[in-house]
Amino acid sequence: MASTENRKSEIITTASKLFKNKGYSAVTMRDLAQAMGIKAASLYNHIESKQAILEFIIINIAEQFTYGMESILNSNLNTIQKLEAIIKMHVNLANQNPEGMAALNNDWMHLEEKRTYYLELRQQYESNFKFIIDQGIANSELKNINPDVAVFSILSTLRLLHLWIPKKELLNVNELCLALSEVLIGGINK
Repeated sequence: MASTENRKSEIITTASKLFKNKGYSAVTMRDLAQAMGIKAASLYNHIESKQAILEFIIINIAEQFTYGMESILNSNLNTIQKLEAIIKMHVNLANQNPEGMAALNNDWMHLEEKRTYYLELRQQYESNFKFIIDQGIANSELKNINPDVAVFSILSTLRLLHLWIPKKELLNVNELCLALSEVLIGGINK
């Protein structure tokens, strides 16, 4: 059983890389099998379809973000600390899985059965993010700014970390978190 799970993990990792480099639509199961050095028919012993791979990649990451956000939201941290924790979560997930993050950002629209679930997770995440910003404004921890613009601006940067992080050879995750917090929160912090 462990070897089956290992093979499934290898398939997902390889598919993530292919999706990032070529895009979900351009990748075939034959491409995936070739990249793994196996026959295409062998893939189906471990995974149902290309769609199942995409679903696993995207839903897994989306749920990590959702549960992480819920944990941050329910913590006793102040607004600035919550925003710093969100930035850290994004940096860590993008650093650990840039290929999966690329699929999340670029290929979610190819989800079939799980698209509605993914969009619910995304909406919940963004609503919770906006709630934290709203709380910060109400508590005079943040400037009186448009919370939608703040969420859009911060998330736009964080969602593209998967493109930037792999280009940095000697990335210090803690330094990146501090620098991003300074830039992204500095403009809205009182």
